[in-house]
Amino acid sequence: MAAAVGRICGARLLKNYGAVTPQMLSTLGVVGGGVGALLFALEQSVQASGNEAHPPHQPWSHGGMFQSLDHASVRRGYEVYKQVCKACHSLQYIAFRNLVGVTHTEDEAKAEAAEIMVRDGPNEEGNYFERPGKLSDYFPSPYPNENAARAANNGAYPPDLSLIVSGRKGGEDYIFALLTGYVDAPAGVVLREGQNYNPYFPGGAISMAQVLFNEAAEYTDGTPATASQLAKDVATFLRWCSEPELDDRRLMTIKVIGMFSLLTAFIYYLKRHKWSTMKSRKLAYKPVAKK
Repeated sequence: MAAAVGRICGARLLKNYGAVTPQMLSTLGVVGGGVGALLFALEQSVQASGNEAHPPHQPWSHGGMFQSLDHASVRRGYEVYKQVCKACHSLQYIAFRNLVGVTHTEDEAKAEAAEIMVRDGPNEEGNYFERPGKLSDYFPSPYPNENAARAANNGAYPPDLSLIVSGRKGGEDYIFALLTGYVDAPAGVVLREGQNYNPYFPGGAISMAQVLFNEAAEYTDGTPATASQLAKDVATFLRWCSEPELDDRRLMTIKVIGMFSLLTAFIYYLKRHKWSTMKSRKLAYKPVAKK
């Protein structure tokens, strides 16, 4: 980095204003590079010092830069959430309208929304009432407040799953490893009542019991509901919840790369065949000889 700064200064791309000298810029480059390397080393050391296991990377169908989500898997993951996870975890940032065109048709999403009752109002008489859900409604929380959630889960607060993939290091790899990684506690590890051991959870002791087993949920498309299949699908669904615009963003990336490729070729043509003659011409002054 310091060498790059030095070359820039040597080419006089940066002028010397007042007390700023090329030597100072080179020093700043060296210091900046050193600080960046130190921060990277500290992050790696903190990760290595943790007592939880690191989740292995899984070959997700959406793992590549230009790969889209498997929408059939997203739909199955929604079914897993509805049948298993919904009892404890909320999706407060996801509305039923978000399902339209992704996992459900508009009529199917309306039917899903109509299964819940939403407190609305006040009406013309000033009273609150309950009505069937609409597409504009968000997924309801299974508990009225945090205290009720903790009371029902031995003091543990089930986190909201809307942004859980983006909020946990490892993303969907962590979710999949956590859901399938329950084992017996090793010797020397003491668990309190209601706790379970999971090596992928920080500290190992987790209040959530293992919830995904073979046939723990039922798929409408007939896919065998093994524990690993359930975990894979719900992790894919939660990835979509964290980034509903993922497919659109990657599609836009493809369009941008194609557009800039054409522009680059056009600019190269102008540079090579139009401006090269302008840049390489030679102007000569020939005074008229006196007669």
